[in-house]
Amino acid sequence: MNTARIEKVIGNMRKHGLSQILVTSPANVFYLTGVWCEPFERMLALHVKDDGTLKLYANRMFALQGLTDVPMIEYEDTDDCVAVLAPDIAPGKLGIDKTWHSHFTIRLMEARPDVVPALGSAPLDEARLCKDAEELELMRISSRMNVEVCGRIAKALKAGVTEKEIQSLYNEIALELGASGPSFTPLICFGPNGAEPHHDSDKTALKEGDTVIMDVGLIWKHYCSDMTRTVQFGAVTDEQKRVHDIVTAANRAGIAACRPGVKMKDIDLAARKVIEDAGYGPYFTHRTGHGIGLDEHEFPDCSSVSEVVAQPGMIFSIEPGIYLPGRFGVRVEDLVAITEDGCEVLTDMDWA
Repeated sequence: MNTARIEKVIGNMRKHGLSQILVTSPANVFYLTGVWCEPFERMLALHVKDDGTLKLYANRMFALQGLTDVPMIEYEDTDDCVAVLAPDIAPGKLGIDKTWHSHFTIRLMEARPDVVPALGSAPLDEARLCKDAEELELMRISSRMNVEVCGRIAKALKAGVTEKEIQSLYNEIALELGASGPSFTPLICFGPNGAEPHHDSDKTALKEGDTVIMDVGLIWKHYCSDMTRTVQFGAVTDEQKRVHDIVTAANRAGIAACRPGVKMKDIDLAARKVIEDAGYGPYFTHRTGHGIGLDEHEFPDCSSVSEVVAQPGMIFSIEPGIYLPGRFGVRVEDLVAITEDGCEVLTDMDWA
């Protein structure tokens, strides 16, 4: 187990008035125990008490014995897993991960009516907010690999190739370089499809004059990368070029605002103002960015309502965009790590 991280989480528990929490997401369990386990429909739960007591509840088929020094209670598929957990929960308030399946929560509340459920994600969200040196280096490596894969798929763009084919090529190259897989389904968008910020790549074929959005990320040793580049294929209109220049300027303005002490909403404003001043404000339809690390999307948002203040060690995306329905879209995304006096860009900005 990671003692320093556990102490940080317990400090956060006390701040939020929680004497016990259930840590259930694979990323959160890994963060504290060093063991990654995908439970799928089965129950995985780490009970953390503010006196430092930890106990991990896991199905025997997960084969976690010997992988962590956290005390473990195993159950069989034929056991009632919630009945195994319930007796160890103390009466009163219990913080529960936001991602825990509702059927586990409901069954636990039925078994223990003296327990009061509360949202218990904040202690882990806040602990994971600022990455340590090891995490930062893993994020650098993941991002460098992602830049390389993105560059290689950009070179594969040719008339007639489909979004699905480029999507598959991204996954193939990422695995070839040693990634464990994509951090999310790659978004490859040609022409009018790029006007949908989360277009589901399909069999649309690339043609002359298309704007191409490539929003991609991979996983390296459990740490996620994410970047978006937009390229123009062949001869394009003056407006396509102008919109690309505006979004690139917005991306750079957002990055320039990234330093300790600045609120996330002000970083969002720095990027958004460039687009609004250019007359395209209504076509920037989402937040400027999101935290990232063990999960593709982590606390906090970089949005117009986020009061979170940037601190050294935080890593998040800056990804402004303009989306013109039925025509084309442009998004440019980089990951930044807040440093003591500014930020480090983890993704390359020298092309597209």
